[in-house]
Amino acid sequence: MNLRTAWLALVQHHALDRPTALQLESLAPWHEPPPQLQRHLWRTVAVLAAALGGLGIVMWIASNWDTLGRPARFALLQGFVAVMYAGALWRAAARVPLGILALLGTGALFAYFGQTYQTGADPWQLFAWWAVLTLPLAIAGRSDALWAPWVLVATTGIALWAQAHTGHRWRVLPQDLGVHLLALSAALGVTAAMLPLPALQRVTGAGLWSLRTAGALAITLVTTTALPALFHSPVAPHYALGLLLLAGTAGVAGQRRCFDLFLLSAATLGLNVLQVTGLARLILEGSRSDLLGGLLMVGLLAAGLLAGSVQLVMRVARHAQALGPQSPSAQPHVDAQPGTTEDNA
Repeated sequence: MNLRTAWLALVQHHALDRPTALQLESLAPWHEPPPQLQRHLWRTVAVLAAALGGLGIVMWIASNWDTLGRPARFALLQGFVAVMYAGALWRAAARVPLGILALLGTGALFAYFGQTYQTGADPWQLFAWWAVLTLPLAIAGRSDALWAPWVLVATTGIALWAQAHTGHRWRVLPQDLGVHLLALSAALGVTAAMLPLPALQRVTGAGLWSLRTAGALAITLVTTTALPALFHSPVAPHYALGLLLLAGTAGVAGQRRCFDLFLLSAATLGLNVLQVTGLARLILEGSRSDLLGGLLMVGLLAAGLLAGSVQLVMRVARHAQALGPQSPSAQPHVDAQPGTTEDNA
């Protein structure tokens, strides 16, 4: 119920006359702008301006690409990255938008380097260097606007590393368990680094969006790695590994200090997908003569499992809410550091 609806309900319930109703209305803050509007509005505008400005620069470079030689192209890309880094270092108020441009420019520079000099390096190496070289930038920026794209770069590098070490194919074979274990552990490690623990946030300054971006990517990677294991006979060990990792992720996301409803729901959904597909294989293999009955049984079990999971998630959420605001959803956003726009206004 919003404030206006609550006001109308109070007026009707207590049969207030017009002067009293107007006096009660004056106490409601819906005529005033939201208290955090100025802070978040200009930060959002700055990030969008940086993204549009970077897109404009990319379009300008693309339109003049044929008229530039190789040295000029490298000089242009390197100069752009250097100017953005220098601007982020010199102008603290514009550190986040300039940092976004520097991060994107670094990726463009690596992409052009890989296209120009055929060194034989795997794509994951370029993404790995991209993530390593821009990690200090993300730490200095202390903003979700920087951490979220950095997490995307790092997780893409991890996925490409796994692909390169499994015969350059997206395969899931029993002998590849070690490679996938390292890759999935690294993806979940990136998520763990974004957790709202005081010791970590003093270093990263990451907030909700970077945590949820990293968690969603890691959970997707775990689920899509575990699912193909069901197509092997016997089932490849990746399936059990996926169940274990998702259960652990759900357990961490359900803890009071790390509670996040989005991550808990995503991990639970991944568990449901793996459990339902595992049950489908088990039931359909044993009921080949009665395929319709097997499908009906799978549907009933899936509905029951989903209902039970929703109830469990809601119970954990209510329990965490009753214990107090210790979850990242209840904590203030941690990118209001010295050097942001509102601190320098």
